[in-house]
Amino acid sequence: MNQSLFQQFATLVTLNFGIQLPPEKKALLESRLFKLKNDNIGRPELASDEAFLEYIRNDSSGRGLAMLAEAITTHHTFFMREPDHFSFYEKEVLPYLEKTIRDGDVRTWCAASSTGEEAYTLAMMLEDHFGSLPGWETTLLATDLSKDVLDTGKNGIYAREAVKSLPVRWQNTYFSPSADGKYQVVDRLRQKVLFRRFNLMTPVFPFKKPFHVIFCRNVMIYFDNITRDSLVRKFADFLEPGGYLFIGHSEVIDRHKGDFDYVMPSIYRKKGAFT
Repeated sequence: MNQSLFQQFATLVTLNFGIQLPPEKKALLESRLFKLKNDNIGRPELASDEAFLEYIRNDSSGRGLAMLAEAITTHHTFFMREPDHFSFYEKEVLPYLEKTIRDGDVRTWCAASSTGEEAYTLAMMLEDHFGSLPGWETTLLATDLSKDVLDTGKNGIYAREAVKSLPVRWQNTYFSPSADGKYQVVDRLRQKVLFRRFNLMTPVFPFKKPFHVIFCRNVMIYFDNITRDSLVRKFADFLEPGGYLFIGHSEVIDRHKGDFDYVMPSIYRKKGAFT
């Protein structure tokens, strides 16, 4: 792939997904597109990188962009990733939500859910805290750009190695073994997570009510400053006053020009309090 062609792909990726592809990512893009072509041998729109680019530009259905999104996004995650977040969530956030939410509707958004481990970790903690309390609704929203990883999350099937590090009580309560040695999230917990495809670059977010907690971790490291600041402003718009924003440990936001107070590394809180 020549530099001009790479730059055209990089521009498309940034405009549509916010993800930066600097020149040093050229080899990564080449390998991802090579795999895409190998997985779809015989399709004329994938006969070459040039053909695929032309297909994306002329495709009004959005399928070409969806294929590109699947190819370039990274989906590394695991249960209890960055455990200090979940410790704070359990000890500080959940009691605060119980104390302050008046209608019993806990609204949580995993804004880059990948294959679902983060969303199910939160769902288990919500169930532990609110499951025995009458009148509480804790179904959470899990979104991602990639349909493939969302399908994995919906199925809720994970390798034994992915589950074995969780507390034994969680393993026994929220998972059931399958015949192939894998473990599946039990139906009642899977019903507590709504997996939906969503692009964080959507100009106007469609949510009817603000959230109490937003997790968007290890995504904004791929954005430039302008894109990141714009997304953080949207998160502020769709958080209740006093609501929490969790980002990745390698990410920072400028709290001095936003609506957030700093709580601890990679945890921020929208100014104000629930009403």
